[in-house]
Amino acid sequence: MTSPFVVYDEAAKPLFGSAPTLVMLFEHTDYPFAHEAGVFVARDNTLFVTSNQYRARPHEVAGAAYTSNKAIQITKVQLPPATNGDGETAGPYRIQCEEINPEGIEMANGGVNYGEDAVLFCSQGTKESVGGLVIMDASPPYATRPLVSSFYGRQFNSVNDVVVARDGSVWFTDPNYGHEQGIRPHPCLPNQVYRFDPKTKNIRAMADGFGRPNGICFSPDESTVYVTDTDWIHGDGTTDLSRASTIYAFDLAIYHGQPFLTNRRLFAMADTGIPDGIKCDVHGNVYSGCGDGINIWSPGGVLLGKILVAGGAANFCFGRNGDIFILNEHRLWRATLAGSTKGALLGI
Repeated sequence: MTSPFVVYDEAAKPLFGSAPTLVMLFEHTDYPFAHEAGVFVARDNTLFVTSNQYRARPHEVAGAAYTSNKAIQITKVQLPPATNGDGETAGPYRIQCEEINPEGIEMANGGVNYGEDAVLFCSQGTKESVGGLVIMDASPPYATRPLVSSFYGRQFNSVNDVVVARDGSVWFTDPNYGHEQGIRPHPCLPNQVYRFDPKTKNIRAMADGFGRPNGICFSPDESTVYVTDTDWIHGDGTTDLSRASTIYAFDLAIYHGQPFLTNRRLFAMADTGIPDGIKCDVHGNVYSGCGDGINIWSPGGVLLGKILVAGGAANFCFGRNGDIFILNEHRLWRATLAGSTKGALLGI
């Protein structure tokens, strides 16, 4: 049987460890529940995920955000015990999934931990309601409060992914997928990356020139910002191999006391599908969910290895001690790598 852990460079071997494993934790056949976000809350060993858009009649939506005959569902997953990075926890896996849809998060997409007790969600919005960034408590009753909902009065297109810097600033991408998918009005802004400072309420456009900016993350020392461009696929489902399926890297520089993204460069290109969600490990390696699973590059842009998953991965997140939770639409997988392979975001 062919291993799902593919090594292209010797540097991948210590990341995978001596006995990496890949197991399916949960499958939901009714709709693609595991598409975006992937926010691991270590305190209670839970995972928040958002579904892909699916068609549903209003009486079938069960509280899910609903627009134009499309719905997106937020699910809280109670995970099985964490592994120790050296072997697999014995099954069977007792997975409990709670469908939640707190008021104020319209057509949820990406998400990130916000402090110890909250999740910051991308709210794409609908044709009738604005989108933006919304904070949700990670515990019942999952109270929400908006963080930012416009660029000085101009509505965002369909906010896609978000990350929080150590200084508290919030960085996010805003492609025009929502309009192409029929859930949002005509775009009011270019396809850009933004930075919002919750302390001053200042919001700035930080990078432009993308086809479809999508995933975003920082290097462990926050000197580099990575942004994926998924222009290869448009919201109507059309694809074009000549369009970008690319990760760009930027240096984070300070001018006049303020951050700027400089030295834009092509960091890597996905050979299969698009590089969607993106994260770094504590060593600075770059991971992205692609059309064939999780692809891993060195900080220098060398493809080190892959974790192959049939159907690919839109997004994923690190858990504890080498665990990676892979969102595979109808399926949730857990890859267990070396215990020293930890995500830079939480460092656990």
